[in-house]
Amino acid sequence: MHRLRAAALAIVLAWGWRRALVAFTAGAASALAMAPFNAWPILFLTFPVMVWLIDGAGAGRLGGLPAAAIAGWWFGFGYFVAGLYWIGYAFLVDADIFGWLLPVAVTGLPAYLAIYTALGFALARLIWTTDASRILALAAALTSSEWLRGHLLTGFPWNAFGYALSEPLALAQTASVIGLWGLTFLAVAIFATPAVLVDPAPKSTPARRFVAPALGLAALIAMGVFGAARLAHPPAGLVDKVRLRLMQPNLQQDVKFNYSAKAAVMAKYLALSDRATGPGTSGVKDATILVWPESAFPFFLTREADAMAQIAALLPPGTSLITGAVRVPDMPRPAPVVRAYNSIYIIGDDGGVRSVYDKLHLVPFGEYLPFQQFMEKLGFLQLTMLRGGYIPGLVRRTLEVPQAPPMLPLICYEAVFPNEIVPPGERPGWIVNLTNDGWFGISTGPYQHLQQTRMRAIEEGLPIVRAANTGISAVIDPYGAVIAQLGLGHEGVLDSGLPSPIAPPLYTKLRDVPAAVMIAVAALIAARQRRKKPRL
Repeated sequence: MHRLRAAALAIVLAWGWRRALVAFTAGAASALAMAPFNAWPILFLTFPVMVWLIDGAGAGRLGGLPAAAIAGWWFGFGYFVAGLYWIGYAFLVDADIFGWLLPVAVTGLPAYLAIYTALGFALARLIWTTDASRILALAAALTSSEWLRGHLLTGFPWNAFGYALSEPLALAQTASVIGLWGLTFLAVAIFATPAVLVDPAPKSTPARRFVAPALGLAALIAMGVFGAARLAHPPAGLVDKVRLRLMQPNLQQDVKFNYSAKAAVMAKYLALSDRATGPGTSGVKDATILVWPESAFPFFLTREADAMAQIAALLPPGTSLITGAVRVPDMPRPAPVVRAYNSIYIIGDDGGVRSVYDKLHLVPFGEYLPFQQFMEKLGFLQLTMLRGGYIPGLVRRTLEVPQAPPMLPLICYEAVFPNEIVPPGERPGWIVNLTNDGWFGISTGPYQHLQQTRMRAIEEGLPIVRAANTGISAVIDPYGAVIAQLGLGHEGVLDSGLPSPIAPPLYTKLRDVPAAVMIAVAALIAARQRRKKPRL
């Protein structure tokens, strides 16, 4: 305990570059709590550092608000640099065009996202106290700033702190009640509690300092018990007469966007889709639904009659193809292609298009540029290099798939936005997430994407079928369990049944109301204690 007090005092008293280094290091280490490491116990060491940094901010001007915000920015910068370094891989796909931007991307996005962490620290400082209630102040403030990060300027909730509680799977089941933002509140509140172990306690009640950590551990155990009980229910089972085959081609990006590779790409897709996976299997004939990944073709699919004919020849009677493809707007054929949609097609066994979904939530700088025309005049292009950027879709809706329940389509990172994916009043039978994580190589990025997609399955109580170009393709049941998977960087096919959905979890009815209540109650408790006691 003496060493812990000494370490806490050193952090509280640190100033200047030492303070920035402590915050940056603690933030970077916190990224280990995310996939694929899932080393969430490290947060018991790094989150108390947040508390002590805000404690020490009281020595600064203006009530410590600027000092707290600066410490928060450095913590967030370390966290996002370590957790999002893989974004730099995308700038190496066309290195001669975008390579010079790699340092800007690897540091620029984290620098922007760290503003939200800075805001969280500053908000916490506004209601800061000297007792254990400051843990609640931090949880309320940081969850609020994380929620803003997930919504402002189209939002980017990637690696929200609540994902630390997604492994083991039993802990993640709490998301079925309170969602990601509720988990974020609990993660901050639970993992920050060791900070109060160094607080002075009255001689009459020396054990008082252990109350908050004990409550934190109790909450963690309660989450585990709840999750274990939820997972102990009989499995959801499989949808009758639906057999899935996911094709993972593991194509490199310079091939996926090269029209001259059209014949080779189609030949690979067709051969791989019809590959037998073992004795007694007969390729695509075993499937009722074949799934290909996002933007699968280096051409506009429906403008290539030979490609459509090859797909029709591949599909057995009664089998449908769900595939990603770039779609051009309906216009007379001689008209030049200026802009396009990132879409999902459902194609029947006769080669006809049954339905189409156009991606709504486009990726900034990947699929479009803010102030597109102005930026293009300056010579900038988004990574996909389509002038004008992609066109956003108009509405998210379920699609009818022959011989299967209604399906909700999601493209790429649309799956990381909680409380946004299922249209109000609709209840699909399953979700299909087509993605192309090949932009990010063999890195932690695809593992984080899968982690966040699994959380959507738990929140919505719906199975998710995920097809990725380079991986990780997976079939996920409505409890978030991966029942079949193709690893990152592998070529192959994945055969699986389709898990059945379960009854809508409480989260589907309450959405973010529980998280909002938790934030409000915690902030009120902290504010009340602040009025009663002098602050640091």
